[in-house]
Amino acid sequence: MGKEVGHAALVLFFALSVLVGHSEKLQSSQAQTLLRIQQFLNFPVSLNGWKNDTDFCNSEPRSTLTVVCYEESITQLHIIGEKETNKLSKNFSIDSFVTTLVKLPNLKVLRLVSLGLWGALPDKLSRLSSLEILDISSNFFYGTIPRGILSLTGLQALILDGNMFNGRFPDELGSLSVLTVLSMRNNSCSGSLPDSLGSLENLRILALSNNNFSGEVPDLRKLENLQVLDLENNSLGPQFPPVNKKIVSLVLRKNKFTYGIPDEVKSFYQLDHLDVSSNKFVGPFPSYLLSMPSITYLDISANRFTGMLFEDVSCNTELKFVNLSANLLTGRVPSCLLSNSRNRIFQYAANCLATKDVTQQPNSYCQNQALAVGILPHHRRQKEASKIILALSISGSTIGAVLLLALAFVLARKFLAKNEAQKLPVRIIEENASTGYTSKILSDARYITQAMKLGAIGLPAYRTFSLEELEEATNNFDTSSFIGEGSCGQMYRGQMTDGTYVAIRCLKMKRRHSTQDFLHHIELISKLRHQHLVSALGHCFECYLDDSSVSRIFLVFEYVPNGTLRSWISDRRAGSKLNWTQRIAAAIGVAKGIQFLHTGIVPGIFPNYLKITDILLDQNLVAKVSSYNLPLLAEHMGKDDVHSSNTSTQLKNLRVMHQEKFDIYDFGIILLKIISGRPIISEREVVVLKDQLQAVITADDASRKRVVDPAVSDACSDESLKTMIEICCKCLLQNPADRPSVEDILWNLQFAAQVQDGWRGESFHSSDGSPVSSFKPPHQRLTIPWH
Repeated sequence: MGKEVGHAALVLFFALSVLVGHSEKLQSSQAQTLLRIQQFLNFPVSLNGWKNDTDFCNSEPRSTLTVVCYEESITQLHIIGEKETNKLSKNFSIDSFVTTLVKLPNLKVLRLVSLGLWGALPDKLSRLSSLEILDISSNFFYGTIPRGILSLTGLQALILDGNMFNGRFPDELGSLSVLTVLSMRNNSCSGSLPDSLGSLENLRILALSNNNFSGEVPDLRKLENLQVLDLENNSLGPQFPPVNKKIVSLVLRKNKFTYGIPDEVKSFYQLDHLDVSSNKFVGPFPSYLLSMPSITYLDISANRFTGMLFEDVSCNTELKFVNLSANLLTGRVPSCLLSNSRNRIFQYAANCLATKDVTQQPNSYCQNQALAVGILPHHRRQKEASKIILALSISGSTIGAVLLLALAFVLARKFLAKNEAQKLPVRIIEENASTGYTSKILSDARYITQAMKLGAIGLPAYRTFSLEELEEATNNFDTSSFIGEGSCGQMYRGQMTDGTYVAIRCLKMKRRHSTQDFLHHIELISKLRHQHLVSALGHCFECYLDDSSVSRIFLVFEYVPNGTLRSWISDRRAGSKLNWTQRIAAAIGVAKGIQFLHTGIVPGIFPNYLKITDILLDQNLVAKVSSYNLPLLAEHMGKDDVHSSNTSTQLKNLRVMHQEKFDIYDFGIILLKIISGRPIISEREVVVLKDQLQAVITADDASRKRVVDPAVSDACSDESLKTMIEICCKCLLQNPADRPSVEDILWNLQFAAQVQDGWRGESFHSSDGSPVSSFKPPHQRLTIPWH
């Protein structure tokens, strides 16, 4: 299952990398280079359609072949073959092949998978200096990893799985500072892992299974973004790998780890998959592993874990797989593992548990085996401890006297501190509940396009605010700073000491929880930062004194001052309404915000119940989604109830099955309002207006102009309008499965923007940098609910 976690992340990773660009014509030299590559690969089936007159840039992408162009150059090349059937000539030269390949200097994504490529990878690959993703998995490359790869400083993913690379990892690996994915599964690399791995702060997936690595795992605790660590089937150990507490999948199977599982693992609140089977672990089995908050897969089999299990041990109800087999466990099987057996695989053979299972050994066997590896059973440890205490009491009278004096001093300090604490106010402020989250956007171990990385530029780092800061910013939450109140708490506008304005939401907790219960929510919120989201800047906890439970949470967001999209389209404003180019730009911004919520993090956030009043415009008229489905609000403030109180059971079930497609429908309604300029109130109005738009798709341009907002009807090109109408109608299809993906929507909107930009009929033109600037295709391409 650990492999499945990593594989799923990589599939999502490459899904985002294929964003189709548009180009008028490819340079002839690059077209010839592609044909030369076809020859080198011995004319594989996936390239059968390539000929001298092929329009490479506008070919339909397929699962086995994708070419993406931008400004007459190839930026992405994906060729997927069949390793066993794709036989290359004996005269094949990897050096000549790479010499040809580097004639595509603008390549950002290069995937050459299962093509039968063989040889030692030459250093000249470094000439592809723009590479961001390199995947040459499932070939026959051998030799050491070329140092030329280390000069590709923009590399975000390096996938070398399923080859025959050998030798040591290069020590200079730290030069790949933006590397997000490093996967070397199924090779023959050996030696120790370099300490430089610990400096790859952006790393999210590190997969090195089925190699010959040995020695200790370097310190990876500084890798705050690391979510998947797969070290299966090496010779690493004996110390447990030092990793950060945000790890999601940890696979250590078939290594030489010996020492027990450290207590720090208790704090791994996102740990979903833990496999430490087939090692040499000794010591007591930490039963807290069964009840960790996110755990669904646990395998400790084939070790020497000891200890007594009890029937009343608690378990996470989401556990799907538990394997305790072949250890030295005694006691009784926890009843929580036997319940719900249809949905859970539970294995516990070859222990000494008190069951009728014939695979269990007698208690004496486990006790003797524990002694053989130097582990005392519990009652023996108590006896040994008694001997030590007795020896100290006889021979250490002087030391004992000193210890008694020290103990008296400590107790006196505690008594005084208790009296002082009773004088404190009823409430305290937990200012240090978090030290601030500096991890990058998209911790989901998937491909980060340049556009997404630039999405949050201009925002300060997420941090913890003190209550004093927020009180000063809002004049002690004076009514003059009050913006509004809804189901999701009160909203205030504040001005920080540096002059910047912020929006502050105050959430009063319905139930008592510790700050630890909220940290995974806060961690998620800290990552929701994008150019087209109203982004979080930080938080503050206020806690009760008696039990330190959270009484209120303050979420601090950027302040967006320029009103809602609806006010710029449907309302009567003192100034002018948005023109057609600006409306397309706003639609693109909203779509990019939705794309980030769906695919920018794992798991995605949906449904988000989007409305046009939830889209805010900043001073440059950049659209920002401000009301999205924060789990913190849904779980503790009842936001789901607000949206579902009048929803039928059938509709609720549909939302579960097609959650992301309900956001597409809501986006379709926003598009409907952008096109028509009408303040649509009821679902009936949506149906009527959608039918009108559907009818004019095949009509003449005059008919289409009659359904568009009169304020912009004379300033929009017919092809641009028709594209907007078509994608709007598709978003509003009744069957959620038939609605387009957000990537399809973006492509169509950007096409509409290009067509409109090339049309000279519009009187308004803006300066560069504003949302009404001409749109060129990408080279890769919170609302804060005020109500």
